[in-house]
Amino acid sequence: MPVVTYLEAIRQALFEEMERDPNVFLMGEDIGVYGGAFKVTEGLYERFGKDRVIDTPISEAAIVGAACGAAMMGLRPVVEMQFIDFISCAFDMLTNFAATSRYRQNIGIPIVVRGPCGGGVRGGPFHSQNVESFFLNTPGLKMVAPATAYDAKGLLKAAIRDDDPVLYFEHKFLYRRIKEDLPHEEYIVPIGKARVARQGSTLSIITYGAMVYTALETAELLAKEGIDIEVIDLRSLLPYDEEAVLTSVAKTNKVILLHEATRTGGYAGELAATIAEKAFEYLDGPIVRVTAPDTPVPYSPPLEDYFLPSVEKLAKAARRLAEY
Repeated sequence: MPVVTYLEAIRQALFEEMERDPNVFLMGEDIGVYGGAFKVTEGLYERFGKDRVIDTPISEAAIVGAACGAAMMGLRPVVEMQFIDFISCAFDMLTNFAATSRYRQNIGIPIVVRGPCGGGVRGGPFHSQNVESFFLNTPGLKMVAPATAYDAKGLLKAAIRDDDPVLYFEHKFLYRRIKEDLPHEEYIVPIGKARVARQGSTLSIITYGAMVYTALETAELLAKEGIDIEVIDLRSLLPYDEEAVLTSVAKTNKVILLHEATRTGGYAGELAATIAEKAFEYLDGPIVRVTAPDTPVPYSPPLEDYFLPSVEKLAKAARRLAEY
């Protein structure tokens, strides 16, 4: 099996789905001739041409609006946000139009909006955000956040084939750092299914995206101290695998909710509420959140390092919870 980067896995999924279905096409800023800001779409313009790899004006609202119209006419657009931060410009089209279309008129809008999220690359406040909680309160949208190259490919293929809008968050810190062997045969990773990234018995860390690796590194560190951590990689955020979350909490009786996005109104709060409602009798300690603080993402490298959840911060929280 060939070794493939996280970025290449995304490109493979786009290539294979465009080969499979002529209704799949791409839209975005600089994705054609230039190949994308991070070169995710490099080579696709040459293979599929300007009618299926479309360079757009710099207007995210117009891009998503055009994609919604194309989807209603039977096509399957995949829209790239050059940085996921700019999805805010398309918030109206996504939340008021795309997400509600199925409910309003029983017409699905099969679009995928994908783009690089997250910090760790010194991008500053306009190029480093994690936007999942902005959309968590919007019925009709689906959201996925792969951590591995395998999942990056399989979840993107599932998203493209879905008959409703899917937001696909790819963490730019993982693009060229994460590599793994991918099977030659086609596969799909279903939306809504978590995976157990590491088995453990002392406490659970539930997370997604780049923070999966922070959790795994912390687990290896604390294993030397006799703290056996289970790591759950959600993969899908909306819908999420509630059964996997509750099963892990029932197994270990203690839980840390970890995400890179800021704290207040973050994804961990929704998970915490569900655990408190449905698994309270299993808990032997408080539900703990480890997140970024409530500030914009700093540009200064030392400040960004302080801002982001780290192995050191997570290990400190895990030790305290294990002793509780």
